[in-house]
Amino acid sequence: MRFSPLVERIDGPGVAAWKIHEAATAAQRRGEDVILLTIGDPDFATPEPVMEAAVAALRAGDTHYTDVPGRPALRQALADLVGPSLGQPDLSPGHVILMAGAQNALFSASLCLLAEGDEVIVLEPAYVTYEATLQVAGARIVPVPMPAGSGFHPDPAAIRAAVTPRTRAIIFATPNNPTGAVMRREELAAIAAIAIEHDLTVIVDEVYAALAFDVPHVSIASLPGMAERTVTIGSLSKTHAMTGWRVGWVVANAELVHHIERLALCMLYGMPGFVQEAAMVAISSYAEVTADMRERYRARRDLVVAALSAVPNISVLTPEAGMFVLVDVRATGLTPYDFAWRLFRETGVSTLDATAFGAPAYGFLRIAFTAGEATLAEACRRIDRFCRSL
Repeated sequence: MRFSPLVERIDGPGVAAWKIHEAATAAQRRGEDVILLTIGDPDFATPEPVMEAAVAALRAGDTHYTDVPGRPALRQALADLVGPSLGQPDLSPGHVILMAGAQNALFSASLCLLAEGDEVIVLEPAYVTYEATLQVAGARIVPVPMPAGSGFHPDPAAIRAAVTPRTRAIIFATPNNPTGAVMRREELAAIAAIAIEHDLTVIVDEVYAALAFDVPHVSIASLPGMAERTVTIGSLSKTHAMTGWRVGWVVANAELVHHIERLALCMLYGMPGFVQEAAMVAISSYAEVTADMRERYRARRDLVVAALSAVPNISVLTPEAGMFVLVDVRATGLTPYDFAWRLFRETGVSTLDATAFGAPAYGFLRIAFTAGEATLAEACRRIDRFCRSL
């Protein structure tokens, strides 16, 4: 069978990074003693009212085609939810489109914005799927490192130096996955100045925005001159433990939203109505649910950071947001790849070599604190024993 060149563009290190997760989940299915800390899938249940809304909608027969960009009431609710943080308290629902999760949102926006030969500045570390997602559109990735020594924060001079006549966009996440770093207002202002000067689009992944612990999250779209050139991506997956529900969105100028809607017509033909009804309930209790979720993750973060800080030959970067912690394992003498695989094979604890997120993360493991506190404590004990055995 002959395949499109597309299949080459969707392969690469970002795909290979998940092999350890696949091995761990396979071992778990076999009944082996595995602690799965490789993926950002919360162990919490979706809030009961959200599930009840979906069940009620199903029983009421809400199983038919829906509006491709999302039901008007849901788009309005999303506009009301995110508009203030984007500096647009009267945001029109015409600037919002519902997608099947943040990944689908990024994919769709990229296809509508980028063309063969366009360059996209990617601030690294960056989520592993960005590479394939951008390359599907034919774009060339220009990585700009956010070094570990800076706490994985951006260097505006390095970003400016990476701009060429072919540069079309800058993409980053704040809060960041895998680092948990939250960009400061002045850092975002510097990026905004570059984008405005060179007429660039900024694509920002804000799925962890509500899970910032101490440093306040700022949306770059809220800065002067940025509303029309920013594509903001959000989701309910992390904030409401709804990873499997696939509820995400794009907020952008109305013209881009129109193009994404035309693409969604070919690709999704609308999200399930019962999922949208559940999303409405999730949004109605957004502040309460996210505040509770944030404190739960803060407690887990503090547990993991405290436990691993006492382990010899590793050092822990305390995340400012999210559900992941980076651990520097270079002093063990092992590469992060070897460390992760040996740790899994010898202790059953699965973690991710953070190198997959970009060169600045080489030497680090990404550990998800998405398990219960007792399980996390046991995982830390196993990591401690493993490190002392080296």
